Amino acid sequence: MKADQTLLDAALDQLNRRWPSSSGVAAAARLDDGSILTGVSLSNINAAMTLCAETGPIMTAYSEGRAITASICVSREANSADVLVLAPCGACQERLALWGPDVEVGVHDRDAASGWSSRTLRELNPYYWASAFTGVWPTRAEHEWDVAD
Repeated sequence: MKADQTLLDAALDQLNRRWPSSSGVAAAARLDDGSILTGVSLSNINAAMTLCAETGPIMTAYSEGRAITASICVSREANSADVLVLAPCGACQERLALWGPDVEVGVHDRDAASGWSSRTLRELNPYYWASAFTGVWPTRAEHEWDVAD
């Protein structure tokens, strides 16, 4: 299940519902059953308290014991019709890594006619730090090191 136009449209719909004409960031994540979760960034006067738009869908999927297969994040500046697809920040890459290196994410791509394309986490981060401890991309069990079976 891919990072595709349907997933992008879900992120855009969330962006337009939450911020119809102002700046904002929204995300959509596809789960292993094909369903889609959306979320928005948390704005706060204290910048340290903000959260990425992907955080809500990631936590919902994790809370429900579901796997994320793809994620797309979009951003728009105030008074602009232009929307950018953003690759996940390092923190969100780390959060998505729980579901493995084949999770697809949308990335800004000037060479693509649409302005975006999809990449796997492995493509974004071929030298993933945690593989130094496990030899390969860590399994979910290795990521959840503090969770009892």
